[in-house]
Amino acid sequence: MALSRVYWRCVSLGGAAAPPGPLFSLRLQPGRRSPAWGPPRVCDLSPCRPSRLHLSPKVDLKSIVSSFVAKTKVVNEKYNRFLERRFPRFYVLYSLFIKGFQMLLADAKKARRIKTFMTQKKLMFHQLSYRDMEHLRQFRRDVVKCLFLGIISIPPFANYLVFLLMYLYPRQLLIQHFWTSKQQLEFLDIYHSQRKKSHPEILNCLEKAIPSISNTALQRHFTQLCAKVQNGTHPGINDLLLLKSCFSVYPLDIAHLSIAHVKALSRAMLLTPHLPSVLLRYRLNKHTTVLHQLDKALKRLGTGQLTAQEVKSACYLRGLNSTHLTEDWCRIWLEEWLQFSCSLKNAEMSLLLHATVLLSTNHAGTRH
Repeated sequence: MALSRVYWRCVSLGGAAAPPGPLFSLRLQPGRRSPAWGPPRVCDLSPCRPSRLHLSPKVDLKSIVSSFVAKTKVVNEKYNRFLERRFPRFYVLYSLFIKGFQMLLADAKKARRIKTFMTQKKLMFHQLSYRDMEHLRQFRRDVVKCLFLGIISIPPFANYLVFLLMYLYPRQLLIQHFWTSKQQLEFLDIYHSQRKKSHPEILNCLEKAIPSISNTALQRHFTQLCAKVQNGTHPGINDLLLLKSCFSVYPLDIAHLSIAHVKALSRAMLLTPHLPSVLLRYRLNKHTTVLHQLDKALKRLGTGQLTAQEVKSACYLRGLNSTHLTEDWCRIWLEEWLQFSCSLKNAEMSLLLHATVLLSTNHAGTRH
């Protein structure tokens, strides 16, 4: 009776009746050694029992990542609004640090792309475009400056001291990405005042070297040039080009400069003077060579292709305090510098090094 009720229930639910068969069937169940006796499963293949197999759709990882990023942005915006409303001073420092870190990361990615391009094309540094050369040069200087912070952050709990030092000494420890616009003008003025203090010492060293020049006419012209600069007159390009032969041999080539002269030039180039004389000469020679290569690349590009900020940065690198000058004055001075620099040979780099002092001290734009 019970089996008949099961049979007719399956039929009444729409299932197909099972064909007549034995009342009991032998079933083998996995995991059991003895057969299990029981009634035959007449409704296993009928629609009376829904199937438990469901195929789940594939998980879209991109949608999950995008939704996570969107939620993170929303939380970050709420956090920024909270800081701006409750802690405005801290928010200024926080936003400046975040933007500076993003800019530094972007610079690192660009430097990596340039390096990869150099490797693939088998190019040297001087074969790159002007902007790529300038980016690599500036990024290297930024990395060297950040290296000190990385070293002092190694000991445990030293990161708290690092944050305090960065807040107290931003000019010495941080790069320009982490400076405010007001700090950039202020710090660049401070750096220029530091290198300007070395100009009188450099001129004195040049005057002391004049008696060692064998040519009497060049001695007289050199004396007039030094007197002209000391009296506040801006020298012309031809005044310096007449002295090319003096700066390629003893006593004014880089290899034969006195230690006091080398240290004064290092301060004028914003390089540390607290190194052995061999390293100081090497750094000055390398700095001047890179500057000459940049000038050649900029000559090929043309100053008209540069933005106002790029023009001012180029002038500041070459010794001119361009922070308070107009763009027109900077372009005039930069054209004059390129005309002078591209006429020099590799053996005359000492003259290019001294030109950062001689051509920037009494420029008409700075007096104006």
